[in-house]
Amino acid sequence: MGKKMKFQQNFSQKQQQAQKLAMTQHLQQSIQILQYNSEELLAFVESQALENPLVEVVEPEWQSDVQKTKTSNENEETNYLNQIPDTSHSLFESLIKQIHLNYRDTFLRKLVLYLVEYIDLNGFLTIDLKQAQENTQATSIEILDALTLIQQLEPAGVGARSLQECLLLQIERDDFAPELAYIILEECFDWLVERKWKEIAQHFSIELSEVQRVFDYVQTLSPSPGRIFERSNEAYIVPDVKVIVDRERNVRVISKRRNQPDVRFQENYFNQMQKKADKETQAYLKERKQEFDWLKKTILQRGDTILRVTQVVVSHQQAFFTNKDRPIKPLTLKEVAKEIGVHESTVSRAVNGKYLETDFGVFELKKFFTSRIQKNGAEAAELSADMAQKNIQILVEQEDKSKPLSDQKIVELLKKDEIIISRRTVAKYRDLLGIPSSSKRKRYDK
Repeated sequence: MGKKMKFQQNFSQKQQQAQKLAMTQHLQQSIQILQYNSEELLAFVESQALENPLVEVVEPEWQSDVQKTKTSNENEETNYLNQIPDTSHSLFESLIKQIHLNYRDTFLRKLVLYLVEYIDLNGFLTIDLKQAQENTQATSIEILDALTLIQQLEPAGVGARSLQECLLLQIERDDFAPELAYIILEECFDWLVERKWKEIAQHFSIELSEVQRVFDYVQTLSPSPGRIFERSNEAYIVPDVKVIVDRERNVRVISKRRNQPDVRFQENYFNQMQKKADKETQAYLKERKQEFDWLKKTILQRGDTILRVTQVVVSHQQAFFTNKDRPIKPLTLKEVAKEIGVHESTVSRAVNGKYLETDFGVFELKKFFTSRIQKNGAEAAELSADMAQKNIQILVEQEDKSKPLSDQKIVELLKKDEIIISRRTVAKYRDLLGIPSSSKRKRYDK
């Protein structure tokens, strides 16, 4: 009797431990599912369907559209996209093709093919010519001739041994390059990089505006010509929610559930298996049915959480959707979490990698969270970092480019508008906006 009770206690404890473990795993997966974007969610659901025969996945609307687009592009005879040069092959493949097409089978071509093996992804030659000469038993003239043939191939600049040579090769082929561009880069490359333009102007007895024109032109050239052959995976942004503004400027949020995978229960298969099932199979079916119910419930909860978070965000940022200047008010994850009644980390997961669709574009939900800044020494309720950045951008756009504003001057001008931020913060916001320093914004136009 005592042994039987002890067995029952041990069995009960093990069963409770197993249940707790299953609950912990489901909890972890639920947290992870909330963090998934639409593509990651689809991949997860499809992996679950492979493990669970009771789960059927109906692909979301966006996946169907992608497949249709790919199919129509393949089948359509008159497709204007086909007129765009195909860069799906690598730089190496392109160079090999050009070599076999343009150069006869000679010893010189063998040297060209040898050197091509040392062209990196940026298009630069990575082997020293003396080393190449020793390895191939060729003369210095033959190696140089082989390199010259490579440098005549596409893209312009390929086969260069330095950035300076890469830019010079591109200028050589451009009939519309400024007259002095080649000689300035050839003789005064370091001065141009270091923006010692007065020295360049004195050296060539030209106006600073001419140096400025050469500099502007050089910025249109590619420092890495081989990079045009990089394979880039097509990325599709799939919004989880949509914001609609009616004629009365009322704003509402709807969930784009059709962008979520739909999981359906394989009822017929379940019923057929149950009729023939022994106890072990019935236990298996019961377990898989519970997994399906959990998966269905978790996907719905994910959509509901994202919708609730977005509704609170939009209620705070209503002006962004109704005003043309798209202002963003200060808003933190903590504030939204408190309003919804969830943990701050839940809000963070709900907005990470999630997108919101509007009639004027698609925006990441994280965009609508921005910190407050100081105004007149006190925290301002309506003054966000985003607004400060917009003010900085306006000041830079309106500045005299011959005398660009320093960061300290921007601090003083913002202070006049009662926006109090430090010079270091101005520099930080300027970097975020992609605005160079004042010395690099200075222009010498006539």
